[in-house]
Amino acid sequence: MGKRVSGAAVALMSPAAFAQNQVNMSPGVTEIGADIFELHMLIMWICVVIGIAVFAVMFYSIYAHRKSKGHQASQFHESTKVEVAWTVVPFLILIAMAVPATSTLLEVYDNDEAELDILITGYQWKWKYEYLDESGEPVAFFSNLATSQEEIYNTERKGDNYLLEVDEPLVIPTNTKVRFLITANDVIHSWWVPEIAVKRDAIPGFINEAWTRVPEEGIYRGQCTELCGLSRFYASRSARRFTPRVRCLDGCQTRCGGS
Repeated sequence: MGKRVSGAAVALMSPAAFAQNQVNMSPGVTEIGADIFELHMLIMWICVVIGIAVFAVMFYSIYAHRKSKGHQASQFHESTKVEVAWTVVPFLILIAMAVPATSTLLEVYDNDEAELDILITGYQWKWKYEYLDESGEPVAFFSNLATSQEEIYNTERKGDNYLLEVDEPLVIPTNTKVRFLITANDVIHSWWVPEIAVKRDAIPGFINEAWTRVPEEGIYRGQCTELCGLSRFYASRSARRFTPRVRCLDGCQTRCGGS
């Protein structure tokens, strides 16, 4: 990469995450991202089965018991069996959904034992990153949108990563648990990088935590997902990961990069 850590800014996005005509969510590249995707698919198919069953019974009842066939509506005040059934069955379904959901959520919010802490601060309209290291002086820098004004105002052709490039990408090591401490300096922002399964609101005066462990090198891109002002669409982020062969975790001026 040939950039100093002090020049690393946020750039965490992958073209696959923003592929055109993509309907489903992306599993991303992290293990926790795959777990979230599997949970999403499990809950979705449970909902699909429930929907099919409910509408099948409803449409069958409408067709098979229509007035033109001489059917008369049943007259009854209550049915204990029916009331027990429509209480117990949904309860069991919710329990079946809650077990894997709880397991995944506990993993998502397990921010302990991080090997690297990075403070992320949202501004209108840029991101500030600080590598926190108790043994040395923290490294801090701003990440600004790199898309040219000519592309924004349609005076030249838009690039493949329109509004998704920054001047200084955030650099983090692969196979390392990285904890993000996310806040804001002015209004509410939201730091979202789908490929690494991180999305947290950046709130002034409050710190949200998130973590990731990226298993492979790459460039992963994201966007601000809050209505944070006039130029919110221009607050992109991108993060580039490299193998821990060169570890810039102590605030040094060593150049960071992977071969």
